[in-house]
Amino acid sequence: MKAAVRSRYGLPEVLNIEETERPVVGDEEILVKVFVTTVNRTDCANLTGKPYVVRIFTGLTAPLNAIPGTDFAGEVIEIGKQVSGFKPGDRVFGFDDSGLSSMAEFTSVSVKKAIRLIPDGISFEQAVASAEGAHYAINFINKVKLHKGERALVNGGTGAIGSALIQLLKYYGLKVVATGPTEHLDKLTEIGADRNINYQKEDFTKDQGKFDYVFDSVGKSTFGDCKSLLVEDGIYISSELGPYSQNPFLAISTTFSEGKKVRFPLPQNTPASLELISRLLENGHFRPLIDRSFEMEDVRHAFSYVMTGQKIGNVLLKIRDK
Repeated sequence: MKAAVRSRYGLPEVLNIEETERPVVGDEEILVKVFVTTVNRTDCANLTGKPYVVRIFTGLTAPLNAIPGTDFAGEVIEIGKQVSGFKPGDRVFGFDDSGLSSMAEFTSVSVKKAIRLIPDGISFEQAVASAEGAHYAINFINKVKLHKGERALVNGGTGAIGSALIQLLKYYGLKVVATGPTEHLDKLTEIGADRNINYQKEDFTKDQGKFDYVFDSVGKSTFGDCKSLLVEDGIYISSELGPYSQNPFLAISTTFSEGKKVRFPLPQNTPASLELISRLLENGHFRPLIDRSFEMEDVRHAFSYVMTGQKIGNVLLKIRDK
């Protein structure tokens, strides 16, 4: 089978398309014919091995998985002896941030991983684009107790996480203000933002609004920058550690103090995230934002584009024709 392969950490140039052995399905695994994956922020971290903390999970000195890829959408073609709940012909999608070796024509996946049947009426492309970003978005909002009518500001609303966050917050009945670039402000409105801030012309931290939550889905602010935006007991959450790796420590220290607080969105329980997003896809409450698609042979270009930080929503990597 064809696969994107690398033997060391590095920039996209370490990737090559090669012929490799098709995986053998284990007793508790399914073999999936992969149609499409995404190239996402998690994939970029796993490719480069940076920040170095990711190597705890992906391999200290060299990647444990020669084939990258953290998500997939495809068709089950074989099941292991102890597998129930899936059968050949099922349309499935899945995600695991430590890696699934899914940038290949076939991948074998343990049924203990986060795998879901694709709801009827949802394409392979829509399904795979609803995995990584939505999982991290869900792990923002499950750190707080949302109430209908509350106000939230989402920095980075056109990203994979931010665009998912906006839709999830609207689903739970919040008023949402989101930041984005000039050329994509209309996308924010389309996915539900009540008001937009053009970050190319305005500093969102100087906004006159007051918010119950400030969610920085791109990690380009600090608690100090955003404190004035929060109501007295408001909560700040960033997708990054912060310039001095301070956010996890602030999350601990502010827990025991009065007033404004920091929470850290440690991502957990991927199966629960995919269960929720499957339900929202099925009932029409969620549609992923998709930027563009690359052929597998252009995998280096796909990674390079994502690493520019200019993408909106999700970037797809087409593995094969359906």
